Amino acid sequence: MKNVLKLLLSALITLNIVIPVFAYPDVDSTHWAAKQIEELTEKGVIIGYPDGTFQPDENVSRAEFASMAIKALGQEHTTVAQPVTFTDIDTSFWAYDAIQKALYFDLISCPPQGEPFRPDDTVTRAESISVAVNALTTEQISDLKAKEVLSKKFADVNEVPQWFLIPAGKAEILNMLVTIPSEDKARIEADRPATRAEVTAILYDMMEQAKLNPNAKLAEAMRKKTGEGYVIENAFVQGSVGTIPAGAIVPVKLTKYISSQSSQPGEIYVANAPQNYITKDKFILVYAGSNLKGQLLDVRSGKWFVRNGVLVLDNALLTTNNDQTVSFNGVVEITKERNWFMKIVRATLKGEKLNVTPDEVVYMKLLKPIKVDLTNGWIIE
Repeated sequence: MKNVLKLLLSALITLNIVIPVFAYPDVDSTHWAAKQIEELTEKGVIIGYPDGTFQPDENVSRAEFASMAIKALGQEHTTVAQPVTFTDIDTSFWAYDAIQKALYFDLISCPPQGEPFRPDDTVTRAESISVAVNALTTEQISDLKAKEVLSKKFADVNEVPQWFLIPAGKAEILNMLVTIPSEDKARIEADRPATRAEVTAILYDMMEQAKLNPNAKLAEAMRKKTGEGYVIENAFVQGSVGTIPAGAIVPVKLTKYISSQSSQPGEIYVANAPQNYITKDKFILVYAGSNLKGQLLDVRSGKWFVRNGVLVLDNALLTTNNDQTVSFNGVVEITKERNWFMKIVRATLKGEKLNVTPDEVVYMKLLKPIKVDLTNGWIIE
């Protein structure tokens, strides 16, 4: 039964399921990690078991921890171009992508090609704390300095594995060496499997520190991307999130010919963003080449003395450069520029014909706001 629950938990970690902390009957406000459990649950980094409990004293597998760490850092949508090969996991493994991302961001050291990852082994305190430290840019310290720092507080410094000595010292300097509160002198217990409560507290500290001093790869990934393009004047930015408000006008380039005289209502069209959509400060909201798809909403042919042509496009979807497909509701009403004489002609005689040729740019009015993570172009739904 325990193995079944573990499998269910592993599968659920990949989902953004949010359970308020008060829903955990085995965690209350007096628990030493209650704050961290609450916040990481709200962010979807951690989840409870299928029976609604959190089980703070249970252990966490190495695969589960890799997935949690990547989510905590907001890098679950990163693409890794050159994955590492392991003997015990392949692309079908539920946490394969998270493990590859943890390697890419230098959270875990890369073993020689062909070595096992041991995804189902429990993550130790040393391994989990090392991942948190590896996510950061830190000052270099010596073994001697690490022992000096650790000896002031911990009773088992001489039991710390050599490889973990400096990461442990750095963690203590940053107040990140999480231990369960005790009346006795604290112990590092490097090789002991980390509990779910400890892992949560470690990840919480990592998230907070990474906002200030991420490692080089994370700093690049977390940087808001800038570029040239079409400025959406009323777009605004809050933190790392950009918003294109409803009513914004954006250019789209159609990929096929449409006409008020030959096209039919309901006909599907495909278009793309001809250039980046950017804020006034040049933060990229939507990347050039992103695909748009919708249908012809209203098509009426132009007839002399009866009416001018009508051609209205109803956009529904946007597929970004991250291969993410989301709702992108907008409308394009095709019109022609007219001088004063043609305005009189079309007002009296009617009969105007409308058409759009392939690669012609038209302008769409957005009907609903769109929020974008400016660090990676991911649409926040």
